[in-house]
Amino acid sequence: MTTPKPTGKKSRSKLWFLVHSWLALPIWVFVFFVCLTGSIATISQEILWLANPAVRANPPSDNAPLLGYDAILAKVSQEHPGAVVRSISRPVKSQFALTVRVSYPDARSAALYVNPYTGHIQGEESGFDFRQFVRALHGWLLMPFNSGFSIGWYLVSLLAIPMLGSLVTGLVVYKRFWRGFLKPRLRVGQGARIFWGDFHRLAGIWSIPFIAIIAITSIWFLTRAILFDFHISFSTEGVPPVVARADVPDIRPGEPKPIISLDRAAEIAHETFPDLKPSFVSLPGNAFSHYEVGGRGSYPLLFETLSINPYTGAVENTRRVSDRSGLELFTESMRPLHTGDFAGLWLKLVYFFFGVLLTMMVFSGMMIWTKRTIKETAAAIRGPSRSARARHSPPSVHAQPVAADTLRLEGRHE
Repeated sequence: MTTPKPTGKKSRSKLWFLVHSWLALPIWVFVFFVCLTGSIATISQEILWLANPAVRANPPSDNAPLLGYDAILAKVSQEHPGAVVRSISRPVKSQFALTVRVSYPDARSAALYVNPYTGHIQGEESGFDFRQFVRALHGWLLMPFNSGFSIGWYLVSLLAIPMLGSLVTGLVVYKRFWRGFLKPRLRVGQGARIFWGDFHRLAGIWSIPFIAIIAITSIWFLTRAILFDFHISFSTEGVPPVVARADVPDIRPGEPKPIISLDRAAEIAHETFPDLKPSFVSLPGNAFSHYEVGGRGSYPLLFETLSINPYTGAVENTRRVSDRSGLELFTESMRPLHTGDFAGLWLKLVYFFFGVLLTMMVFSGMMIWTKRTIKETAAAIRGPSRSARARHSPPSVHAQPVAADTLRLEGRHE
């Protein structure tokens, strides 16, 4: 009688499953926290819109037109005479107020929420708002940036490695995983272990593209921090342009600067690149600075910018998608892919849904692990049980006479 042996394929599958479980174990709670805060951060701007009326763009009437940049600038100067406007930005979603960043003579700076229809300053934020707080908590655990990237940044981005490893090993463990798309199974009423096991597999299968995006982009965040801290750069942007001395007019104290208007700068940007929709404009910081006008063009993941001479209106520098190298195009696409903040509310809701699904999958993984992994790992370390060895071991020499006597007794009863 031969002893049946477990197949190599089954043993490898068991090993992969244990690797999959142990990769996730040491950081379950931390991963759960990061996934939860990341899900909230995805819609933090919308939560702020619900909680703070100052960030809402309520039109006075149904057909009220949007004000131009010059009108906004005039309104801010009227309501805050001492404020120096640094930039004006329009959000992706029209229901949000404009963000006007200003500085004051006492060296204080703030972000003003301005109604785009009336120009009225609805609120002011000089510190962390809810959106910035949640994103900082998720991104770098509120740990400070000193001489380089925060330690919290490294701790969070390092999670991408076990996340990607769990995705790969999970696909190895669960054979024919694509069946979860065609015949999803979630058994309810058969115990917590079965329910959470089905949920973990189903959530993982449906979240494969999302998990891959989050893991890969997070690995880039880790790489970015390392490159920055080691002073390694592959940027092709070059030296920032400055206005030529000959173009800067001599201005006496008290005289207005002879510069073109903000609306004209936005028009020049649109005339230069018709596919570009200007969404922000930065004012010159000194006499030799340009207007910086930017927005999204045909490639929605990246902003494209133009440097416009404020005295002559000449476009003296551009930074378009085509100006970037292939490596830059890839790396600069990582952040918007990670946050989903480039195509409006619908994409944010998709990211939020899969973020919650990923968070619950981490929670279900904890539930599964506590009930199964410890037991199975201990069994693997001990080896086959005594009863299993007895079942698979050949009969001993001493057992053969007993077996023969048993056969003879059975023959007598026939």
